[in-house]
Amino acid sequence: MISEFDFPDGPRLIAPARAAARHIAELKMRARRLRWPVIYVNDAPGVWESNRVEFLQRCLAPGARGRSIAQLLAPGQRDYFMFKPRHSVFFETALHSVLSRLRTRRLVLTGTTAHQCVLFTAMDAHIRGYQVVVPKDCVASPRRTQTSHAIAILADAVDATIW
Repeated sequence: MISEFDFPDGPRLIAPARAAARHIAELKMRARRLRWPVIYVNDAPGVWESNRVEFLQRCLAPGARGRSIAQLLAPGQRDYFMFKPRHSVFFETALHSVLSRLRTRRLVLTGTTAHQCVLFTAMDAHIRGYQVVVPKDCVASPRRTQTSHAIAILADAVDATIW
């Protein structure tokens, strides 16, 4: 969700992402009250990105396309944050190791793009034996049909719980 939205469908994704971000912010507050860990796994823009602070500063800069979303959802000090090179958050990241150390069995997935990143992540989570929950108002794609199609696949193929 923290992004410069500097990719082909970025401009088209901003409005649906803002709507999802408002719901994600509420869910994040609920997670904090329940003492659930909050983990950000962000796309690595360009060749590679490894500096969370510099990346967040660019996303929060005046005029940045994703600024309103970054302001709403900026990671806190206790939140986990890592970058990913491709669609699934499990692909070439330390996420599975982190989740194992946290003894996590259920994942609540949010974010963009529902028909790519969220869907591929849910499939990888399912393969690894995690229970998958997807709040449908906390995911977005450039087009509404992409989101609804992804939700249908998540419910059917991954046996995800859809809120």
